This record gives sequence, structure tokens and C-alpha cells, in this order.
Amino acid sequence: MRYFMDLSYDGTNYHGWQNQPNAISVQSCIEKALSILTKSDTHIYGAGRTDAGVHAIKMFAHFDSHKLINITKLMHDLNSFLAKDISVNNIYRVKNDSHARFDAISREYEYNISLSKDVFNINKSYYVYHNLDVKLMNDACTILKNHVNFKCFSRSKTDVKTYNCDLTLAKWELSNDQLIFTIKANRFLRNMVRAIVGTMIQVGNKKINLKNFEEILISQDRTKAGPSAPAHALYLSNIEYPKEIFANE
Repeated sequence: MRYFMDLSYDGTNYHGWQNQPNAISVQSCIEKALSILTKSDTHIYGAGRTDAGVHAIKMFAHFDSHKLINITKLMHDLNSFLAKDISVNNIYRVKNDSHARFDAISREYEYNISLSKDVFNINKSYYVYHNLDVKLMNDACTILKNHVNFKCFSRSKTDVKTYNCDLTLAKWELSNDQLIFTIKANRFLRNMVRAIVGTMIQVGNKKINLKNFEEILISQDRTKAGPSAPAHALYLSNIEYPKEIFANE
């Protein structure tokens, strides 16, 4: 039987989501807890992977069990067992051929920028001390949504079949001294969101203009885009699935 886990985590203390040798990952911590609590070697498969330092408001992963589980008890036990910076928000029974990664129909990220120094938010938001033109940055979002190939924002030497992404949302919103970028698409390339943010900051501080921004997209050349924004202010905020994969729907 297959189950989906709805997870949140603060990525500060982890080397990203995915298992890797000689480093602590979110995936390895959850797998260890699950294996101990279910008394069987249990692997989980995430909807994607977040880099070191990146957080998740909502991440999904699936795992299999040979017997029906008590969802309420397992959630309680996992949250008691796991570190304070990882939370299991819900567990769902799904159809046995459902897949946390391949069945996802959209993913959404948020990037948080502080325009004034906030010592209590230093590890959760990127402090930008110079003025940013938010209207110009939203004009860049309009240009961004007119494109499908985002190779210029992809980490180099990434093994993918296509650099195309179906972008459905990209916007900047200013609330007091917090500037939040929200972006939604069917898929994302490695480092894509942080590269977009870093380049749009250059639009906002007028180091590059909108014509330059479009030229970067057309070039498909990562070296022409801006630097990647720091990981600690990036959040995986939502993942959507078709309702029919859930066994209890």
C-alpha cells in the first residue's frame, strides 16, 4: 500500500532534501525515523529536491507499507521522533501506482527579501540594502511568462531532456519591508528560481534593463544571467496533485 506524506522543514541544518554520502539530508532523517517506527527498511521518494539551506512549507514524499497503517498514530510518533525542524503535517493513502514526483501537476516557490535589516529573520530572508524598483521587477515577470525555455537560469551540466517549463505564475508583492516573489510551474530546473531572483534583483536596482532581461532569456546562456540569490530565503511553498490519485477522495 502506498502513502503520501505532507511535510514541512527548515532546511538550515541540512544538506538539501536528497540522500547523499557523508551529509545529513531531510530524506535520510525521515527514512531513519520511518524505518524504526515501522520496524522495516522504508524508503521515501520526494516530489523533487531542494538544495542545501532551502526550506519547504509543503513538500510531498511517498512510501510503501506491506500493511495498513494507523495514520494518526504514525503522524504523532514521527513528529515526536523527528527533529524540531521537520514536521509531518499529514499522511494520505493513495492509489498504489501514484508517484510523488511524476504525478505532481504544479510546484510553487516563494523567495523572501527584506528591505530593512531584521536580525530576527536573518536566516529566513535575504536582506537587500539598496532600493529596488518593484514595478520593473513585475514587468520582468511579464516577459518571463512569455517564454518556455529557461536554460539561461539552469545550473550548468544538468542532465535534463528539456529546459522547457510551463510557467503559470510569477509576481513580486511588497508588504511593508518584505518583498516576496512567487513563481509556479509544472516543473523547475536545478537552481532556476534562485537564478531568476538574482537576475531580477539586477533589474530592480537597474543594473540591467528589460531589453537586457529578454536578451538573457533568448540567449539560453547561464553566464549572461545574474548570480543566484542565496538559498536561505527560498521556500518550496506548494505542490499540486490530481485529486483522483488519493484513495480516500
